Amino acid sequence: MIEGTDVRTFALQVLLPGFSGTTLPDDYRTLLEQGLGGVCYFGSNTADGTQALAELSAAITRANPHAVIAVDEEGGDVSRLHTREPSPVLGAAALGAVDDVALTEDVGRWVGTELAAVGVTLDLAPDADVNSNPDNPVIGTRSFGADASHVAAHTAAWTRGLQSTGVAACAKHFPGHGDTATDSHLALPRIDVDAETLAARELVPFTAAIEAGVAAVMTSHIVVPSLDPDRPATLSPTVLGLLREHLRFDGVIVSDALDMAGASAATGLPEAAVRALAAGCDLLCIGPDKPASLVAEIRDAIVAAVHDGRLVAARLAEAAGRVRSMTVTGAERSEPDQRRQVGASSAALAVDGDLPDLTGALVVSVETVANIAVGAVAWGLEPDHRVDPSATGLRAAVADGVPLVVQVRDAHRRPDLLDLLRSIAADGRAAVVVEWGWPGTCDVGLARISTRGSSGPGVVAVTELLREAGWAR
Repeated sequence: MIEGTDVRTFALQVLLPGFSGTTLPDDYRTLLEQGLGGVCYFGSNTADGTQALAELSAAITRANPHAVIAVDEEGGDVSRLHTREPSPVLGAAALGAVDDVALTEDVGRWVGTELAAVGVTLDLAPDADVNSNPDNPVIGTRSFGADASHVAAHTAAWTRGLQSTGVAACAKHFPGHGDTATDSHLALPRIDVDAETLAARELVPFTAAIEAGVAAVMTSHIVVPSLDPDRPATLSPTVLGLLREHLRFDGVIVSDALDMAGASAATGLPEAAVRALAAGCDLLCIGPDKPASLVAEIRDAIVAAVHDGRLVAARLAEAAGRVRSMTVTGAERSEPDQRRQVGASSAALAVDGDLPDLTGALVVSVETVANIAVGAVAWGLEPDHRVDPSATGLRAAVADGVPLVVQVRDAHRRPDLLDLLRSIAADGRAAVVVEWGWPGTCDVGLARISTRGSSGPGVVAVTELLREAGWAR
């Protein structure tokens, strides 16, 4: 039986919360000194730039040299370090379309180089989901594609590249979030596939990541009835047992953020934390902007669950031990090759229809709410106008007859956006749609450029293509 003091320490060591701001709060410093497992960075932590972030990481490490410092830095659409301008590296869908695994490995290495420079030790990437449902509202361009073996090859390559820099990778979202039409930030999705389909599709990229030596795997808040009809993966011993026993993964199992509705809407955060640990999670991502008092409340709930016999002490100690021992070996460093990425972005572009004469065209971004994982970040070309998805809003911003470059995200699953694009086609003005999201079916009567995700290199590639059609800025 572990001692009471050890239980409290272990209960802290398995927690990975996020706080608000660009400096270390005193109450979080105290928690770190008491053994808090780590901190996960979000946009509010990275807002002051890389130098301030490196100083914040140094402060965290001084308070607790063993603390995990984590971030979601996938490249492309999902970036916490690059929010005011598109990410300098290609995202997964564009890399998958190019299908150059050496480039994918290099992109992972470039991301790792940047993260290592600011003190990050765990990147919650790559996304190992097979985006088999084009209407998926939360994965989309974060996935390397819709084919399991293809996604597997690129997941493994990105993992190798990242970990060559000494930054640990975390493949997500086990057992696979690609075949959903529900966002687990907001509700509890279900994947109604049989075990055979799961093994042949969803599990293939995770197997590849494990074979590539991935340090961590993140769970998903989804129900897979063929495995466990009652509990989401994060809270299911059956699903996490599959990862341990069938896929032979012995690294750190990280929960997706427990403040998401799919995990804690019914129970609250402290109880969700207890259940996730009991199910087999080792490191609990709590979510952004959490007060230290909530972290202490979750710690105390875990301690109480051990004392009540609801959580086996040895399970808690095992989880804490895995977190403390999570390391990867590597110290490679490299800088992004922008021209190579621009060339790859150009190769990833898909053009449907003939581009019209775009002389004098204005760029209009149709503002739609991004999913929570992407957040409020810069995307696409710098627009001349931002409009809501209505013909009224467009006509108020741009005079009739002016040629348009219309930027959208995931138009195929937004009826209001499709209606707007059809109205532009009906007006007869010269216009092209630039789709920065997943390239779903979108028959609206306009030429379309599909980018497979926003990034700095993608912006350059689209700019070069539009200039060939007469656009100038």
